[in-house]
Amino acid sequence: MPTSNIPVITIDGPTASGKGTVAHKVADKLGFHLLDSGALYRLTALQALRRGTPLSDEHALAKVAEHLHIGFTGEAIFLSNENVTDAIRAEEVGNTASKIAALPAVRQALFGLQLGFRKAPGLVADGRDMGTVIFPSAQLKVFLTASVAARAERRYKQLIGKGISANMDDLLMDLKARDDRDTHRAIAPLVPAEGAHVLDTSDMTVDAAVEQVLHWYAAVGK
Repeated sequence: MPTSNIPVITIDGPTASGKGTVAHKVADKLGFHLLDSGALYRLTALQALRRGTPLSDEHALAKVAEHLHIGFTGEAIFLSNENVTDAIRAEEVGNTASKIAALPAVRQALFGLQLGFRKAPGLVADGRDMGTVIFPSAQLKVFLTASVAARAERRYKQLIGKGISANMDDLLMDLKARDDRDTHRAIAPLVPAEGAHVLDTSDMTVDAAVEQVLHWYAAVGK
């Protein structure tokens, strides 16, 4: 099957909107591959922080992105055979990922890697520019959103559940700062793709959001 004929569902949205969880469940239901594009930026950020790469050196950060040795097994994420699933969810890593995601050289370094995830029988791609930049011809584009308060509460529960200390006020400030960076960056800003279905999950369960996305996908081509 030509790559262009392989179906793609893009699920974009801001931090803690629930897009990662929804994307995983939709992919499982359909038997599709999954691309967690945010993980690629977090992996780049983690590697850069560990190596002490200056965040002001765009060329060096792009080199870090180009030479990542990554692996995905189920929901586990590996960097050079080390399980870093929890490590890349640290707030420092997330904030760093948001900053370096605004750098054109880093985005270009990861562009081809992301396209390579499009394999039969299909792909669910989760991120911030999946429908606008990486897969603009996707069969279904979804933009998941939620209020800042709802997202901060989700993030708080997620961190506490993993034994990581968290402060609600700090999380609110971090989310607002990330939203501002993501929506106002010059390259690939966070916006709904043309023709995207916008879904507000502030008062919606994960299962309800999954069912809505599956309903929209079932209607594609009808």
